[in-house]
Amino acid sequence: MSDAPIRVVIAEDEAIIRLDLKETLEEEGYEVVGETGRGDEAVALVKEHEPDLAILDIKMPGLDGLSAAREIAGERRAAVLILTAFSQRDLIERARDAGALAYLVKPFQRSELIPAVEVALGRFKEMKALAAEVKGLEEQLTIRRIVDRAKGILMDAHGMTENDAFSFIQKTAMRERKTMKAIAQQVIDGELTPPED
Repeated sequence: MSDAPIRVVIAEDEAIIRLDLKETLEEEGYEVVGETGRGDEAVALVKEHEPDLAILDIKMPGLDGLSAAREIAGERRAAVLILTAFSQRDLIERARDAGALAYLVKPFQRSELIPAVEVALGRFKEMKALAAEVKGLEEQLTIRRIVDRAKGILMDAHGMTENDAFSFIQKTAMRERKTMKAIAQQVIDGELTPPED
């Protein structure tokens, strides 16, 4: 993990709780980069400061915490921790559905805050890693489709075996220091053909 402190935006409409949160987080080594008592301002602060974590109270003017969470989590801008004075089951489920990764009921103890923060950050990191993995798999699938299409063209138009077609794409990519995807696309576009024997 890097030495840079974890950056946090706090959105809590009760000033005394907001101040307490800020002090606690800063004492624990977190950096509070923005604070507000409004949900709409929380979304703007997250966009502006790109923090690691947004702590949102459920009940706020401007935009409630659930709507703010939905907007922040939907764009994967930051981990979201929801604060509330209510512990009703339906609110917990709505917070989860809005993208909250952890939940804390007020009044809370310092001993409860930091573990909740760490859970939210840990889950967010896992979600981002999974999203990157899915993107990587999608890219691999796209490359495979393009290479398969190019192999088909080489086999049909030049009477190559599948292995020879693949080998031609691979060796050309290595020789020209290009990706197999780029070489396969050149074959598909008719810009590259194997030398005739």
